[in-house]
Amino acid sequence: MREKTFKTAGMTALVLLCGCGETKTAVEYKPAEVHQVKGRQGICTENGYYWVSGSGTLEKYDSSWNLIAENTDPFEGYTLEVNHIGDIDVYQNELYLGVEYFMDGEGKNIQVAVYDGDTLKLKRVFPFRADTGQLECSGIAVDPDSRTVYMSSWIDGESSEYLYMYDLDSTEYKGKLKMDPAPKWIQGVAYYDGSLYVTSDDGDAEEDAPDHMYRVDVSKDGKTGTVSLEKTFDDVTRQGEIEGLTFDKEHGQFLLLYNRGARIIAGMPKGYYEGYTEEIHEVFVYDILNKK
Repeated sequence: MREKTFKTAGMTALVLLCGCGETKTAVEYKPAEVHQVKGRQGICTENGYYWVSGSGTLEKYDSSWNLIAENTDPFEGYTLEVNHIGDIDVYQNELYLGVEYFMDGEGKNIQVAVYDGDTLKLKRVFPFRADTGQLECSGIAVDPDSRTVYMSSWIDGESSEYLYMYDLDSTEYKGKLKMDPAPKWIQGVAYYDGSLYVTSDDGDAEEDAPDHMYRVDVSKDGKTGTVSLEKTFDDVTRQGEIEGLTFDKEHGQFLLLYNRGARIIAGMPKGYYEGYTEEIHEVFVYDILNKK
């Protein structure tokens, strides 16, 4: 969602804390397909359909990645000013979006919004708790097992050290999950097979350094999450800007949205890299293989 062209000390420190760059998982992600899409923010899938979010758009694709529905005015019906959608999720043909007003690296008017999976129109909005410390929303995930909606924050600092939880059924705020160690510059969050996964824009496109995905294993009391490095994305077309993620249980696949070509500073496009005249958005599909 928001590529940086600079390094921070926290990036290297986190990789070291997560096992010196070595993954602890018993899963292999084997590259399978790449699909170019219109949106640049989020990806989710259910029952053979794929939904993609742009900063201010929603698209629906069929099983062959043909565009079958689009909403270019998804902010109709809000009482607060909003202009940005992050990573998205889907549950029972309803899309869950973290919607906000985002400008120059700062967010406000954050809302959990639910859209119809067919019409791509707004259905309802969760009551947002403004006193939680959440300063931005980069992604959202639905955990149907614990009936929890998780929201992530991109802004570096205390706000991004937590995942913010809402009850899927009552829509009430449930508290926040403290990640340890906390990834930096979180772009998306997803739930799969008992764990949470976040994508982190902690690489450096200027230095051809890749971004990463981390696994968050939630404690029994649901208040803390142990973070470990899950995958380093050194197999994308070109290093750029990692975005949203999702898991396709039906096909045993992992999907990642990745942008390349645009130089982005403080969350805003600032021109293009050499050889590009536009930003390209690609969904990388990986087969999930269990190591023996």
